[in-house]
Amino acid sequence: MRTPLPIARILRVKALLLPVFAAALLAGLAWGSGGGGPGALWRSIAGLPLEDPVLADIFWKIRLPRVLLAALTGAVLSLGGLVFQALLRNPLAEPYILGISGGAAIGAILGILAGLPRFPWGSLAAFAGAMGTVGLLALFSSWRTGLGKDALLLSGVMINAFCGAVILFLISVTSDVRLFNILSWLMGDLSLAAMEQVALLAAVTAVSAAALFFLSHGMNLILLGRDTALSLGVRLEALTWALLAVTSLMVGVSVSLCGLLGFVGLVMPHLMRLLFGPDHRVLVPACVLGGGAYMIFCDLLARILPRQGEMPVGVVTALIGAPAFIFLLRRAAR
Repeated sequence: MRTPLPIARILRVKALLLPVFAAALLAGLAWGSGGGGPGALWRSIAGLPLEDPVLADIFWKIRLPRVLLAALTGAVLSLGGLVFQALLRNPLAEPYILGISGGAAIGAILGILAGLPRFPWGSLAAFAGAMGTVGLLALFSSWRTGLGKDALLLSGVMINAFCGAVILFLISVTSDVRLFNILSWLMGDLSLAAMEQVALLAAVTAVSAAALFFLSHGMNLILLGRDTALSLGVRLEALTWALLAVTSLMVGVSVSLCGLLGFVGLVMPHLMRLLFGPDHRVLVPACVLGGGAYMIFCDLLARILPRQGEMPVGVVTALIGAPAFIFLLRRAAR
């Protein structure tokens, strides 16, 4: 039985998170290794002349695509973590830990080595790698017996380790200029963001978020347990594969464009659940806005913390996410 849509709560969540997202967006545009600041950004928005005319190009041609790509990537990874945590009924699940991102990375690296363009073939190769990982998860965890959360989580950890070994093997047999491109991309690279990439990921994110919102009531019922969900009329196998296909698509495209960014899907869904409760109809828009703001913030730190140049944004997400994973692991063990 479908409960009424909590429109008031969804609007409240948007009212709370939209200012946070807007503030992150403006901060990401204003600050960086190339200078600028809120004053210069405001003058550029207002169409007033700047002391350094180059700043206008930095704001709108370099930082804007990067900030938008970061926001979309954060939304995608947060939604991916939300789906897996619902399917496994485990707050420790997310695409990176389960090996979905690793499988997508293998597909994308093979595309790079084959000389394929990132769009559409590189993204399709990443999607195929992600779906291949999903197939292995289903095989190793005896999917036909139901969603065994412990078996699936442990299988994902093992597959993630295997994907890491395959990635290292592919790197070791690469000796030309592509090696540097693969290494920098694997650490999470947003420095080459372009509006074409933003448009692609925006389209995938919009379609995926709409599909997940449509399926959010089913995710609520999954949390009640397999037997309860079946008794309430949920077509569990169809719902599961629909959720996995949508998640693999958006994660695969994100990985093909930005590389491996770990723990985003762990931190943000858990935080949004603590703030707004367990209803996935509320959590889907919350993860889109909250995850987008979080990734912009991580990318901003990656740009301003080093005295010279910048660090890969994947370093920042790991520095924040790894302690969060340990905290959640200890909490789950109690």
